[in-house]
Amino acid sequence: MPQAAREDTALETARTPVEYEQPLSERMRTFLRLEFLYQQTLYHCETESDWGTRAAISSLLEITSILTRGDVRSEVMKELERQLATLEGYRSQPGVDMGRLRTLLGNLEQARGEVSHTGPHFLQSLKECEFLSSIKHRSAIPGGTCEFDLPDYSHWLRQPWERRMENLESWLKVIRPVCDAVLELMWLIRESAIPQERTATGGMYQDTIAKDNPCRLLRVSLPPGSPLFPEISGSPHRFTVRFMEWSDIDSRAVQTGGDVTFRLSIC
Repeated sequence: MPQAAREDTALETARTPVEYEQPLSERMRTFLRLEFLYQQTLYHCETESDWGTRAAISSLLEITSILTRGDVRSEVMKELERQLATLEGYRSQPGVDMGRLRTLLGNLEQARGEVSHTGPHFLQSLKECEFLSSIKHRSAIPGGTCEFDLPDYSHWLRQPWERRMENLESWLKVIRPVCDAVLELMWLIRESAIPQERTATGGMYQDTIAKDNPCRLLRVSLPPGSPLFPEISGSPHRFTVRFMEWSDIDSRAVQTGGDVTFRLSIC
């Protein structure tokens, strides 16, 4: 990356508020983990080194593990249906940007169609891939994917980046409909709430959530460069935010004693 581009990126990061999120349902926990791992996979796929490819494979295998532990595909379909029903309710409301609404509905309908098309056994090809299975098996052992453990893996990693990407793309194609749908859903969920300014007295903030306002995700925003970070705990009905002071890795963070102004989104 050119020096000017790096400086622009650093400047933009310095101006961007710091966001912290806390899921309040098992579905949101799963979606956030998938979003994190999928973005990590895509990032490392762009790195041509064998270390980047190793990291991409590691993230891909973690995604597969999450998708095979439960019926995540069904959870994604349910959330897509819920969001579609919510947005459809805006058609009859005055002042709605109908062009944007149609775009959002179109994106969700397309995602629903693609996820539905995958079928309930969409992971079968990944499960039956002996190459990935051997890597997954050895990954459970610290350093288990060394060259002497998996010589075929090491040989594949030495192939041209284009060939490795061809294989990676074939594996990503299997999970992409579900993972892309999760990205779309998480964006909508985050955009569903308007951030409100709040004050944590003595570093602590507690609040309740109305029963008729189901909450799945809390978002706390702090100014860039803030020396504090939040510890968030709660349930769909009540939550607590404690703001902690961090000094270094050898000292335990402690709750700040001062009042903290922050922005809160209840999604």
